[in-house]
Amino acid sequence: MARILACGAFLKNASCLLDTGVPLKPLWSAQHGDLSDPTACEALEQSVRALLAQAGGRIDAVAHDLHPDFFSTHLALRLAHEHGVSAIAVQHHHAHIAAVLAEHGALHDMARPVIGIALDGVGLGTDGLAWGGEVLLVDGAKCARVGHLSPLALPGGDVAAREPWRMAAATLHACGMAEQIVPRFAPTVGAQAARTIHTMLQRGLNCPQTTAAGRWFDAVAGLLGLSLRQEFEAQAAIALEQAATRHLQSHNLEVRACDWCVTPDGQIDVRPLLLSTLIAADRHDPAVVDEAAARFHLTLADALCAHAVAQAHTHQVRDVALGGGCFFNRILTQRIVSQLESAGLNVLQTRSLSCGDAGLALGQAWVVARDSVFGPCIDSTYASAYH
Repeated sequence: MARILACGAFLKNASCLLDTGVPLKPLWSAQHGDLSDPTACEALEQSVRALLAQAGGRIDAVAHDLHPDFFSTHLALRLAHEHGVSAIAVQHHHAHIAAVLAEHGALHDMARPVIGIALDGVGLGTDGLAWGGEVLLVDGAKCARVGHLSPLALPGGDVAAREPWRMAAATLHACGMAEQIVPRFAPTVGAQAARTIHTMLQRGLNCPQTTAAGRWFDAVAGLLGLSLRQEFEAQAAIALEQAATRHLQSHNLEVRACDWCVTPDGQIDVRPLLLSTLIAADRHDPAVVDEAAARFHLTLADALCAHAVAQAHTHQVRDVALGGGCFFNRILTQRIVSQLESAGLNVLQTRSLSCGDAGLALGQAWVVARDSVFGPCIDSTYASAYH
């Protein structure tokens, strides 16, 4: 038996306390919101101390995100010191998949490994880069990255997540078409801004890499003229899904296999789709935009599924768990579930728990609880990233 306190994610933060000695009934805090808000940080600390009081003050470990700069990480380290227990870092996407497994009762009755598809906007990877389009092999406290979306540059860092046109510019650069950035975007964002982003991408200045599925959605929304700047979270992705829905409600779109590829090192590359369809799509024709949006959804789903199925066969795994905020997207989710089930795999999804960051703390606690000695919760291939 073990009692694990988990401090949750940075966005949509909620904490939980997991006692492995009873059937899986974690104690949850309220959802605090984003930890960029000092009020949310204060609420998190109050809630975890309330959870500790409910548990009589005894815990065996504190789980937290791998990112060293989050308030939740600092709080976990402080609480672990106060209670004389270990603070254990759990990689963000490992925790997303673990949350699904925990909700399915896997803590007690499921010892076999699973393939995980974790899709979201961002989470620190074990290589120090921003992940978010991951295929993982999860075996309890062990996790290995066996595939991921090909990386995109984030011109300007975090600001690129708020301005999809920047991500669209990054796709042009990734496709060897950087010369199109200024003529394509200068009329809408200004010549100076377009030239600046072009220069940044060409020189690699303040352009960290990300594999996040959320940023690919932003990029395609920007390419199709559906979103240049976002006023709220996931605005571009929602607009892209709405466009795809309009097309799919009245058409049966077949996706060509040549529209994506997988590199020998497991990078799932959808640039062929960009080159064949999306970049040249007429942004002023609503029907063309809607079809392109649908084609992106289905191609992304099929590419991820093909690699996940291949990995499941390689590792003799029959279960695939889906986690991360991108699974709020109904088109993507339905296509992935359908493809995986058609391949004879058992698909696990969250039930009452959020598939996004609000449910992440349970996954953190589950990973730590599965490690009987509360050791490093990641495959040794990536263990050096903790040190």
